[in-house]
Amino acid sequence: MTRSLKKGPYVYEKLLKKIEGKKPLETGPIKTWARDSQIAPEMIGFTFGVHNGREHIEVLVTEDMVGHRLGEFSLTRKFIKHGGKMQKDLEIKKKEGEIAAAQSAKASTTVGAGAGAKK
Repeated sequence: MTRSLKKGPYVYEKLLKKIEGKKPLETGPIKTWARDSQIAPEMIGFTFGVHNGREHIEVLVTEDMVGHRLGEFSLTRKFIKHGGKMQKDLEIKKKEGEIAAAQSAKASTTVGAGAGAKK
């Protein structure tokens, strides 16, 4: 649901005060817990440390991000992968196959080079 035009965009006032009068490249990451704050054009070029519930993830603000919320760029969940033991076994077999293919290719090139040297 969008915010009312009468109210205007929600930009956290403390963030604007923190970046006021500073240059983007000279300041380090600005830590914030205001994930719901919208990104204003004044924030372009600054790096924000957006809290994801456990740590601060650094977000460099670009022109494309204006109008979005800071929390959209600091994910709260970490995807590991699907599969479990069966998937792990398949990956191990695949890796062994690649190693065997590499060894056979290496052996064929060394045998071919040795035969050419004897002539």
